[in-house]
Amino acid sequence: MATLSSAAASELLHRMFAASIAAAQPARVIAPYLPQPPKGRLIVIGAGKASAAMARAVEDHWVGPLEGVVVTRYGYHVPCRHIEIVEAAHPVPDAAGVEAAQRILQKVSGLTADDLVLCLISGGGSSLLAAPAPGLSLADKQAVNRALLNSGASITEMNCVRRHLSALKGGRLAAACYPAKVVTLLISDVPGDDPIDVASGPTVADPTTCADALEIIRRYGIDVPANVRVLLECGEGETIKPGDTRLAGQEVHVIASPQLALEAAAAVAQEAGIPVHILGDSIEGEARAVGQVMAGIALQVARRAQPFTAPCVLLSGGETTVTVRGHGRGGRNVEFLLSLGIALEGHEGIYALAGDTDGVDGLEEIAGAYLAPDSLQRARQLGIKPRDRLADNDGHGFFQALGDSVVTGPTLTNVNDFRAILITDTWSH
Repeated sequence: MATLSSAAASELLHRMFAASIAAAQPARVIAPYLPQPPKGRLIVIGAGKASAAMARAVEDHWVGPLEGVVVTRYGYHVPCRHIEIVEAAHPVPDAAGVEAAQRILQKVSGLTADDLVLCLISGGGSSLLAAPAPGLSLADKQAVNRALLNSGASITEMNCVRRHLSALKGGRLAAACYPAKVVTLLISDVPGDDPIDVASGPTVADPTTCADALEIIRRYGIDVPANVRVLLECGEGETIKPGDTRLAGQEVHVIASPQLALEAAAAVAQEAGIPVHILGDSIEGEARAVGQVMAGIALQVARRAQPFTAPCVLLSGGETTVTVRGHGRGGRNVEFLLSLGIALEGHEGIYALAGDTDGVDGLEEIAGAYLAPDSLQRARQLGIKPRDRLADNDGHGFFQALGDSVVTGPTLTNVNDFRAILITDTWSH
């Protein structure tokens, strides 16, 4: 027998998603990680979708003078008193991002060992901190970014390539701050929370090489501009390596992560009396394949009471990928949900919500979507064929037609994807 009505299931899943976003707000997490005031100047720099909100949180908790520049996504501006906020494009960089990178470099030039650089980094910084390596143009970077986004490469693989085509990533920004000390505060949006992958690691040493980047390009058959290939083949795109003295003494702190967000969402369900099982905070792979696997687990719970009994919620995070082959708009969370729904085929009592905690799934100003047992039936009544939409990578079009898109607007944070499957029945009917 169902333990929740359809309306209650929807309300619970939406509250869980909201809680995951709220838990990663910079205002909640930044204060405990602020460093001691330096003898000299405090310079605040940063890049990412959460960077403006992080800068505001620093100003709200810092006693003493400070100055700086951070770059965030268009629409993610948060007013600050002393820190300049610049907006630029994401996920494909633009000229505003190039200009912002130059202004950040100017801000950290000529520092001394008495100065302190506080670097605020969050997801999205790879595109926002757009500083093409010598010999490359913005157009080169844009072409590579678009190709990577559609290739099916993982975020780790994409960022390996990006680091080697940048004048600032892969530790180069920290090297530019030398001899000042750099303290980096990270809001992680990557599986495993490795700092080198958050915004492509502008302040941390990079153990990967130009050869690694070339191998990724070859593996996914990515067509890159000729000068990009030349840069990588000659090794001039090499990053700052572990042991470089310019990075000695630097500090890196992960202040918010996907796991933190999942635990906050779990607390909401547990308060409602629904057990929660977190399956992982770093699940990767093709979104549609992950959807099929998650459907298999959910059906085993519903039909066999294994490995868990219903009612319960299956939570997961991470960053799946979409290899865009159709004419749709992509979006890994909606592709996951559509694949999940097709595999569940309207099983009574199973609901799901998936969304990106930054409010943007793929290229759309839509966080994700909500799936109900009757979603496929309602779509067919509208003349929509779910499998055709999945083949066309048109998850956004599918859920928009049903009125089940999840739209948050700018969330001012980014701790990767949120996936929740609510199973209310013990047996199918």
